[in-house]
Amino acid sequence: MGSEKGGWPRLFGTDGVRGEANVELTPELAMRLGWAAVMVLAGENPRPRLLLGKDTRLSGDMLEGALVAGICSAGGDVELLGVIPTPAVAHLTRTRKVDAGVVISASHNPARDNGIKFFHRDGYKLPDALEREMERLVAGVETQAKPRGDQVGCCRPAVGAEEEYLEHLLSVAQPDLSGIKVVVDCAHGASYRVAPELLRRLGARVIPLHVEPDGLNINRECGSTHCKALQRKVVEEGALLGLAFDGDADRLIAVDEEGKLADGDHIMAICAVRMKEEGTLRENSVVATVMSNLGFHLAMRREGIRVHQTAVGDRYVLEKMLEGGFNLGGEQSGHIIFLDHSTTGDGLVTAIKLLEAVRESGEKLSSLSKLVVKVPQLLVNVRVRDKESWSERKTLLSALRAWEERLGDRGRVLLRPSGTEPVLRVMVEAVDGELAERAARELAALVEREMG
Repeated sequence: MGSEKGGWPRLFGTDGVRGEANVELTPELAMRLGWAAVMVLAGENPRPRLLLGKDTRLSGDMLEGALVAGICSAGGDVELLGVIPTPAVAHLTRTRKVDAGVVISASHNPARDNGIKFFHRDGYKLPDALEREMERLVAGVETQAKPRGDQVGCCRPAVGAEEEYLEHLLSVAQPDLSGIKVVVDCAHGASYRVAPELLRRLGARVIPLHVEPDGLNINRECGSTHCKALQRKVVEEGALLGLAFDGDADRLIAVDEEGKLADGDHIMAICAVRMKEEGTLRENSVVATVMSNLGFHLAMRREGIRVHQTAVGDRYVLEKMLEGGFNLGGEQSGHIIFLDHSTTGDGLVTAIKLLEAVRESGEKLSSLSKLVVKVPQLLVNVRVRDKESWSERKTLLSALRAWEERLGDRGRVLLRPSGTEPVLRVMVEAVDGELAERAARELAALVEREMG
């Protein structure tokens, strides 16, 4: 949620509407968003249907109730999916042919935050124009006649949703994991039931971590952003590998049998090479954001695979994929889109494709990961008052240019505002690791002085 645009408040960021639950993201706002979603997304359908899922945050129940009230007050019917991964909502929205899908989740953010994101009937996230129209309605005065009597919407639990999603995942691939140990970290989040069950159905000996959500422990020192416990457990158990999801399971980070991380760059590279060998990599291309490591670009160049670069954010990756007819793209954070199987990033689809690549190759993940030799990269997050104003700070711009000149073609500097938090991210990449660290620390300190 941010500044004014077009005469009304900007609510949507790069991944829906987010904020601290009951402070910025209030039940009143959620109810208005539910109402606006029906107004904008139902089209000509006089009795629109929506699906609503959530992750395990304590505030999810509160926001769910408010969204249901808003949807029903606009004459929409809503089916409650309960706790379920975000990509499952996208998939079910498309396959069940409803008018829209709604997810209550703040992904990898801490439990105090929450978010609301919407999927169109085709399973894709909403384009900017529809988000702007919803913002206009939320900010305005309601003028539409209110439904009465049997025109008021109703709410009911969805039936068989998790099983339907599992069947979809098993249709993607079924690598034989018979008797093989796999450690899975579910971040006390939305995948805590479905991820272990998926691996069991593939024959794995599953060692689950962080599968006891209490509403407040989602992402707390666990999951795809905190992998230390998973790394230790993989080594202790002698597992084939480890899988770490974030709170809503649209991201995946892997851990090899030696306890080393394989991030989104490694996973994309491994899968891209496999798809090229199979002849399924469309246009011989992969889409990545500006945050992908230089080592990823060098690896793809060696393999004869083109890399198309976008701004940070899965929506920009998806836009480029649809524009170019590509079927693989993603982010270093592990948010990867296999467009032949999903309309959005899906950590469980990614897990299946990675497991398939490992099993079919006959190699360990540590060996496959050597495809990408990372150039030292340092990322520093600085909390700021106004993350969008950095480009107006002359002192900061001058320091940025000076470091760009010093690094030349052996490194790069990137400053960008987070799409989901009041944070400015300082990223420096350089062949000389010590120089990269010095540049990042100096620029981060300057950002803190100027904007913190």
